[in-house]
Amino acid sequence: KIILIHTGVDTKLFTIPTQDKRIKTREKLGFKENQIVIGSFQKDGIGWGDGNVPKYIKGPDIFVNAIEIISRKLSIAILLTGPSRGYLKNELAKRNIEYKHVFLDNYEEIVDYYHAIDLYIVSSREEGGPKPLIESMASGVPVVTTNVGMADDFIKDKINGGIVNSFDPKVIADKSLEILKLPKDKLIKEARKDVMKADWNIVAKLHWEKAYKPGLKELNSQDG
Repeated sequence: KIILIHTGVDTKLFTIPTQDKRIKTREKLGFKENQIVIGSFQKDGIGWGDGNVPKYIKGPDIFVNAIEIISRKLSIAILLTGPSRGYLKNELAKRNIEYKHVFLDNYEEIVDYYHAIDLYIVSSREEGGPKPLIESMASGVPVVTTNVGMADDFIKDKINGGIVNSFDPKVIADKSLEILKLPKDKLIKEARKDVMKADWNIVAKLHWEKAYKPGLKELNSQDG
């Protein structure tokens, strides 16, 4: 039997920042007040070295081409975290697109980097999650995503984020520009409400009720 349960997020760790905290985080990273900062925190290079060879299922080529289109319309900067981001950094540099890449000492530090961004783009061709989707929603960051993994379970287009049924960079760029024009406070409020079903306490109960409890019941009946 196959039981499908989405991954979870710590909604006490990933929270919506105050405006003051958001401003201070951006200033610390050196971003300008008028810049639209777009995040990408997923490993998208092959191996654990520099990552100069792209992992195409993660769509770094799609991401950078979408970013190039967006950069023609808006003043943007890209915030990257995680290992093996060499391909993306090289491609952004070729296009003269400003970026900052940060290595984290521990995972929980990533919360501050969500607080610095205006948009998170998932451009993957395949996904099991991804976790940044729900981390962004919990952190007050609008998301634009391809229809992969659990995106369709969480994103309601133009209500709590943006979702596209395409891997075309222009479609992703257009959707990003559309989402950035919508009232941000409403998007954030809806996303935070809708992501609460992924709180780890709820996900843990789902594991118990849908997987472990029935499994134990079946084992006990076999023993009997």
